[in-house]
Amino acid sequence: METFETLVRAEFAPKNTYLNTASTGLLPARTVEALRTAVESAAVGQPTDMFADVEAARASFARLTGVPDRRVAAGASVAVYTGLIAASLPEGAEVVTAEGDFSSVVNPFHMRRDLRVRTVPLERIAESVGPGTALVAVSAAQSADGRIADLSAIGAAAREHGARTYVDASQAVGWLDLDADAYDYVAAVAFKWLFCPRGVAFLVVPEDLGSLSPLFAGWVAGEEPWGSCYGPVAELARSARRFDESPALFSYAGARRSLELLEEVGVARVRAHDLALADRFLKGLGALGHEPVAAPGSPIVSVPGLGHRQGELSRAGVEVSNRAGNLRAAFHLYNTPADVDRLLDVLSD
Repeated sequence: METFETLVRAEFAPKNTYLNTASTGLLPARTVEALRTAVESAAVGQPTDMFADVEAARASFARLTGVPDRRVAAGASVAVYTGLIAASLPEGAEVVTAEGDFSSVVNPFHMRRDLRVRTVPLERIAESVGPGTALVAVSAAQSADGRIADLSAIGAAAREHGARTYVDASQAVGWLDLDADAYDYVAAVAFKWLFCPRGVAFLVVPEDLGSLSPLFAGWVAGEEPWGSCYGPVAELARSARRFDESPALFSYAGARRSLELLEEVGVARVRAHDLALADRFLKGLGALGHEPVAAPGSPIVSVPGLGHRQGELSRAGVEVSNRAGNLRAAFHLYNTPADVDRLLDVLSD
């Protein structure tokens, strides 16, 4: 039986100290090979069945988030799915969001001038939900600094007041043990912690499909897609597939293999590995006299005042992000203690 270490090292071989998964995850070797096969097959007129890859990726994401695959729509963008949810709300509906959350999670609600969008500090979302709240929209983990939302409290408050919940798990699914069944809607891009190619995103909807109207439904949203190519779609899919975007097929050819790898490794092992590295970095920062943003239980560590060193770090072969003046490092399954120590060494100079 392969160990965590041997499996991961067989799939990833970065040529630098890559600590930037919160921006873009690395692609596994099996994913690169699947992409190559798909492109080369299409180039000679014998394309592989990439629609089967879409369905395999959908099923894999469903297993990873604890829901049946009939509740998972496949697309390319969280912003598109946020827009779909925003369009479903009645005039005057109140939406509670977190200050400084990622724009794809909140901006579509602001584009509807007839909604009441209330923005509050992340730690006050649960207490801010009231009888007039229609929807709570929040990222499970904040992109800017890794802080984790108290999803349990938010979900309880929403249920108490009859509000729906919308969770963007783009910075969480892949390392956080996320039960998507606990929320009405869960969206995520897959090119970060799920290390898929860009162009892959998923939306989990309720069993009753919620109050969503499939505004952008094309032929792939039909119950019989190949019979829905011309004229109005006679019958929409009786599952979340009615909310599918026309898929970026090559991306899904790779995503199938990336998600397969994550299932093999297991989210629990990934989480333990990632958090151990983050803890090592936090201890090293303390020794250097730096105080990070408090984000317990997160593999994303943000350090105020050090964002300006991102360029210097990159030139030294260490990839991190500069977010709002903060240095943001993200630790994932392909990282090692040596990567953490390398980052600390450069910061200590």
